[in-house]
Amino acid sequence: MIDRGEHAGTLTAARPGVSPLIAVENLWHTYMAGTPFEHQALRGISLNIYPGEAVGVIGQTGSGKSTLIQYFNGLMRPIRGRVLVAGHDLGRPDVDLAAVRRIVGLVFQEPETQVFERLVGDDIAYGPRQLRLPFLEIRERVRWAMETVGLPFDAFKDRYTFTLSGGELRKAALAGVLALRPRVLVVDEPTSGLDPGAREELRGRIRDLRTREGMTLVLVSHDMEEVARLSDRLYILHDGAVVATGTPREVFVDGARLAELGLAPPEATQVVQRLRARGYHVRGDALTVEEAEQALAPLLSEGP
Repeated sequence: MIDRGEHAGTLTAARPGVSPLIAVENLWHTYMAGTPFEHQALRGISLNIYPGEAVGVIGQTGSGKSTLIQYFNGLMRPIRGRVLVAGHDLGRPDVDLAAVRRIVGLVFQEPETQVFERLVGDDIAYGPRQLRLPFLEIRERVRWAMETVGLPFDAFKDRYTFTLSGGELRKAALAGVLALRPRVLVVDEPTSGLDPGAREELRGRIRDLRTREGMTLVLVSHDMEEVARLSDRLYILHDGAVVATGTPREVFVDGARLAELGLAPPEATQVVQRLRARGYHVRGDALTVEEAEQALAPLLSEGP
């Protein structure tokens, strides 16, 4: 059942006997503290992310999503609150940040901020080189990462990065993170700006990272269908706080609550909910176009 009480941020999906890979406890973040421009970006956030699951983080622009995920691999360090990554306490001054960043890979919304070498192969090899791995292992990691995201190794390794299309650039940024072989992949707006075909292809490749590689996923997106298709659980952020949690079906079926938060369910969910509101007997929790088709099939078969 969806949790939407005032303490939603403190209630997480506990799994007996399983430790979370990422645990956030009562995390606060203030930008430009002590100045006239002070802004409270995070307000007591708590959440857990467990091995092998896919977690979606949604909310309006400015809700704190991008700030939150920067804590997951140590780009930001907690001052008030606690963040644990596979047992590493990010608040400790002696924490091994290099180890944390090998565990959690973060792909930013703007891929051009992560792609900076002249050649695609060199860019993807940058992270493994910093680990001082043997040449052959670096090459195999680069090959695997490129093939995994859909950039054929032989065709793209010597391409200039500035010649890549938007979709190819996004894949290259993702491959550069995957080459580090992280246990957790955090992606911020993974398909933003892509055409429908490229968007669906990249979604499929992200899904394969979980099903084939056992990778834990954290997805930040404004695309509700995307998080509905890819996520097991959702956290909704609003004004820097977790205000609702649950499975995609639990969260998206509550249209009134989403409207209060300035959000809307996937279009397929909106269609079936409007039909139900008009008295048609169809399931109201369809999340995808395929589920909506199944829900509408009996209605259409009745004829005029």
